[in-house]
Amino acid sequence: MNMKKIFKAALSLPVLMLVSCESMDIKPNSQGNSETWYSTEQELQMAANRFYTIGYWNSPYQDTEQWTDNFTYRVANRHPDNGAPLNGNLNGEDYIVYHLWEQNYKLIAQANLLLTHSGRAKANGVSEDVINQYRAEAYFARACKYAELISYFGDVPYVDKPQTIASAEVLERMPKDQLIPKVYDDFDHAIDSLPVSYDKLKRFTKGAAMAMKARFALYMKDWETAAKAAKDCMDLGIYYLDSSYEHLFLQSTKENPEKILVFPRSVTLGVVLDSWFVNNELPRLVGGYGASNPSWDLLASYLCTDGLPIDESPLFNPKNPFENRDPRCSMTIVPFGSVHVGWLYEPYSTKAHKASGEESGENPDCRFSADPNAVNCSYNGLLWKKGIDDSWLMANGQKNVDNETDFMIMRYADVLLMYAEAMIELNQMTQEILDQTINAVRSRAYGAGKAYPRVEMADQETMRQALRIERRMELAKENLRYMDIVRWRLFTAEEDNQIDKVDPMNCYNYILPEAAALEDIVKGDRWFWDDIVPEIDKNGIPDLSVLAQKSVGLAQQGAKRNFPERQALWPIPTHDGLLNPVLGQNEGY
Repeated sequence: MNMKKIFKAALSLPVLMLVSCESMDIKPNSQGNSETWYSTEQELQMAANRFYTIGYWNSPYQDTEQWTDNFTYRVANRHPDNGAPLNGNLNGEDYIVYHLWEQNYKLIAQANLLLTHSGRAKANGVSEDVINQYRAEAYFARACKYAELISYFGDVPYVDKPQTIASAEVLERMPKDQLIPKVYDDFDHAIDSLPVSYDKLKRFTKGAAMAMKARFALYMKDWETAAKAAKDCMDLGIYYLDSSYEHLFLQSTKENPEKILVFPRSVTLGVVLDSWFVNNELPRLVGGYGASNPSWDLLASYLCTDGLPIDESPLFNPKNPFENRDPRCSMTIVPFGSVHVGWLYEPYSTKAHKASGEESGENPDCRFSADPNAVNCSYNGLLWKKGIDDSWLMANGQKNVDNETDFMIMRYADVLLMYAEAMIELNQMTQEILDQTINAVRSRAYGAGKAYPRVEMADQETMRQALRIERRMELAKENLRYMDIVRWRLFTAEEDNQIDKVDPMNCYNYILPEAAALEDIVKGDRWFWDDIVPEIDKNGIPDLSVLAQKSVGLAQQGAKRNFPERQALWPIPTHDGLLNPVLGQNEGY
């Protein structure tokens, strides 16, 4: 075999994700011979169960907060790692590119198999209602995966039936404007046949299909479709905001009226949050790594309790940045001096203190502590709190790797904010809709019956800014910020001739200074930002460069974020392009 043939053989596997089991004569573990499979209700259910494999929906390489200005990740030599998308060198050979493409097409292939062969069950007497139920799940899965592919790659190959290897190798990419109606059709099929709810089962629902259609339409700037789909979901009348924002994300919170599309994790079933994530988000004081951290950008973006950004509010105190802030700030980021997983979180104290205040040895979460592990603590002094409580620890106080926090893809607050955004962009916003959406979400954060800074009707641009700030405060750490930045084109200051605008994707990730300088700051009563208040732009994005410019040693430049214009669309995976040259490549790669 010559080298060209060897190379082609090596590249054949990825394209097989588009190929039916018939053409390959391969029998997956969960189904029988493909010539007879899908013939009974049990076989349909077993095939549909594959749609709920969490790996198809929740990948550590896919749409994480790490690729945004909400996140800082500590690696060796005090250089935070932004990940490939924010290093500016994303290309078709990156694993994250291949993985996203591959996993989506794998699930699409599974959906196509069921849709193509489900007629066999009807011939065997399976009721039409049962068949339509599982077909609707397949339509939903396929719609979600094409929605994701289009959002990341733009034009992509479209397949709606099993393919042979030969046909898959010559597939062309379909233009996005032709793909969008097909995705809508799949969502509509799902909406027509999926039930509103189940007694006990955790399967796709009518509301999930409406909500995910709204999200896709929003990303495609189809405001009318987004508004209608979101409103249809709202009008089902079965989803509500949880009374407690903080409670919603805990691993103990299972059944909840705010959860619309959730993939449950279960220790019993062996589906748990990976220990790498658990360890990275816990402080070093309890055996964690303290490596995955919220950014200073995120901390500065929360409004004050008067509804004003930190550079306009007289309530903001840069020496106590959690004071007088929107409650979601302290529910998302661990406040300094507060009790967190059984200990006081004090990155400015060389001594560790228990929740009672009792001193207990050196503090490995303080960079200038004598503890040898202190050099590995959080680069910027911040830790995630959202969803993290004492249940992340085992009885002996050490990290618990058997974490079953649900993976949440869609919740009702997002639906309300999507509806608000669509109505703002349609220039049809009213105070009544504001109160049903943005104000309802904000009021919940403050607590029932408590005063909160209400958003009042204003011009379209002011409403747009209010919505963007609200989404960031409400949805931080939920893997939505990346696509918000891309679709709003916040990464380029030239878009729409915008002025008074900070580019969050092409700037430095600011972190704490070295240990000696940090010790001087703390002892000199200059913790946290001395008397410096970063300016906030019209999209709620802070300019943190002032911290380094106006106060030597207060902040240090970490890794520079670099997000070129071309990365608004990801590259087509190199191996697929080599195997199938008609795919072409997105501009700039």
